[in-house]
Amino acid sequence: MHLFDIVIISIGLAMDASAVSMAAAACGYAQDRRAVFRLAFHFGLFQFMMPVIGWVLGTGFVSYVRAVDHWIAFGLLAFVGGRMVREGIADTEECLHRDPSKGMTMVMLSFATSIDALAIGLGLAVMDVNIWYPSALIGIITCAMSVAAIVIGKRVGAAFGSRMEIVGGIILIGLGLKILLPALFLGA
Repeated sequence: MHLFDIVIISIGLAMDASAVSMAAAACGYAQDRRAVFRLAFHFGLFQFMMPVIGWVLGTGFVSYVRAVDHWIAFGLLAFVGGRMVREGIADTEECLHRDPSKGMTMVMLSFATSIDALAIGLGLAVMDVNIWYPSALIGIITCAMSVAAIVIGKRVGAAFGSRMEIVGGIILIGLGLKILLPALFLGA
């Protein structure tokens, strides 16, 4: 897998965490450096760990699905991307009701925004990609985008939160097509 593809996957996966980070800042949370660090660190850490967990689970059955691996990768990316688009369109909540940078709320949001990364880890196992570099890049990009989203959220409010999820979903679906189409037409 090329660096460009890994960066695109990372950006797509980071959109959920970025949307939550932006909403947190727009709603008046994550105003000090500690809260910004907690959010960005936890989102990045969970986005790093979940692909590794998915990859470990996926390596156990790779040999059984080698002939349809491109369909599996496409299916996982399309499912995750489609869910992100649907959630972005349906998002009507104006403001968060709890401070997302504290306690179990932070842990649950970190877990919820990184479930998609578990599926990506499964897909990377099927594609026989070494997980450590992509997983580290996913975590770093998520952390950086969360910080940027908090800065933007403080300035422009919650107007872009759900749109970021839609963009992230479209990116993941497009990447799934990039994996599937060459396998269908070129037999790769």
